[in-house]
Amino acid sequence: MTSALLGPPADTVGETSTGRRPRRGRSAGQRSTLTPGAGLGLGVAMIWFSLLVLIPLVAIIVTAAEGGWGAYFQVLRSDQTWAAVILTVSQAAIVTAINIVVGTIIAWVLVRDRFVGKSLLNVIIDVPFALPTIVAGLVLLSLYGPESPLGLEWANTEHAVMLALAFVTLPFIVRTVQPVLEELDADVEEAAASLGAGRGTIVRRIILPSLAPAISAGAALSFARAISEYGSLVLLSGNLPFRTEVVSVRVLTFIENGNTQSAAALASVMLVVALVVIVGLDIVQRRVANRG
Repeated sequence: MTSALLGPPADTVGETSTGRRPRRGRSAGQRSTLTPGAGLGLGVAMIWFSLLVLIPLVAIIVTAAEGGWGAYFQVLRSDQTWAAVILTVSQAAIVTAINIVVGTIIAWVLVRDRFVGKSLLNVIIDVPFALPTIVAGLVLLSLYGPESPLGLEWANTEHAVMLALAFVTLPFIVRTVQPVLEELDADVEEAAASLGAGRGTIVRRIILPSLAPAISAGAALSFARAISEYGSLVLLSGNLPFRTEVVSVRVLTFIENGNTQSAAALASVMLVVALVVIVGLDIVQRRVANRG
């Protein structure tokens, strides 16, 4: 009788007749809300983002669509344009793959190793960020041009395109991976090693899943930067149709000829390519992280 008055045992409180606990909904205090200050900040951020990014992108699409699909058909039917697109995307992909490997190694060395000149190397990594691209092209031309002191005359070749893209995109992987490595607990790796895990297993199951989001973000930035590069390529690649002409130069050629619709159409096509690659990299990094 007493137990009936006291109610059910404590371990069954909140359970249904089937033994399952009911799902708890969010209370009013747990719902996502914005404070007045946060709402103002979000509004300013959205206005600024719209002015700098969203409206210009919409303007490009509208300009390309003014004459219907004709501008897109004209661009896609051009062999010269296709050659520029293939060269740009392929070289950007190659450079991004190289940066993933080399950039991760450099970040690892800067974080885990101690050596003379480490601080200087850490500063030099950011030089491509600070250096104007036209100056970068001039520097590379002096090293790999017709009067190369290294004996490597790569100007006006596909090697020049890859070299210029690699120069301007190298810091992206390094700077996205480096802070993650700094926060990565080395004790976890030591514990795994003490339990018999090999170096390959530690890299595959502990290090790589932790670095995957940073590597993916850096790769996306690297690829997007590579397909949009112009300044360094103007001096170094020679802009030869069907050989070293890239998309950015092709767009400029359309504009100089007064064909703004084709220029906008080609720009929007490359925008789609960049978005597809970014989304693809995000999917890959999520799968790698989940496997870890």
